[in-house]
Amino acid sequence: MGQQARSAVTPLAIAVLALLEERPMHPYEMYQLLIARREDRLVKVRPGSLYHTVARLADQELVSAEGVDRAGNRPERTTYRISDSGRTALRTRITEILRNPAPEYPMFPVALAEAHNLPKADVLALLRERVEHLEHDLADIEMIGRWAGMNAVPRRYWIVLPYLRATVAAEIAWVNDLTAELDSGEMEWEEFDPATGARISDHQHAWSEGAEAALPPMPRPAARTSPSP
Repeated sequence: MGQQARSAVTPLAIAVLALLEERPMHPYEMYQLLIARREDRLVKVRPGSLYHTVARLADQELVSAEGVDRAGNRPERTTYRISDSGRTALRTRITEILRNPAPEYPMFPVALAEAHNLPKADVLALLRERVEHLEHDLADIEMIGRWAGMNAVPRRYWIVLPYLRATVAAEIAWVNDLTAELDSGEMEWEEFDPATGARISDHQHAWSEGAEAALPPMPRPAARTSPSP
């Protein structure tokens, strides 16, 4: 799959193609199903972006319009069907993602890397608030997993839930350890004026100019394979 085709199959496009692999449906039904199945935990789902994604997939001939219906006074709704090329694109993209880990650049590591720009008390308060949100997310994931098990949903449809649970639980444990380390004073922190918020201590990054030469060399990445056309 070329770069242009790969960029067309975004995470939301994967979700759309996967729904249409089940059966033809219109975008509003897709939206309802994604929300009902809590797949908005996996991809950002907004009605406008979903309709735009479906239109782009149609332009790429990965899906095709099957018909238009109207219920009562509601607006007309176009039903879409996945095409053979769409099915191939879906399977190829899933194969690529499963095979090759790729940097995803989440925002939390960026904030962690620059947290030293905030007073320690603020960082502690923010991290504790984050843990509260994560614990709520963890409870929701566990509830969905229990529901799936009690309703005999085949495991292949919710194997992502244990993964989400493990990653959220690991983040909670890690953030709690970091909070304890900060709170105990074990980790040295810069001083800030509580009245003005200005930094009191000298701000000299340890990795200043020239220090990069002392860093170990970057490891060479393993060879990545591409799926056969």
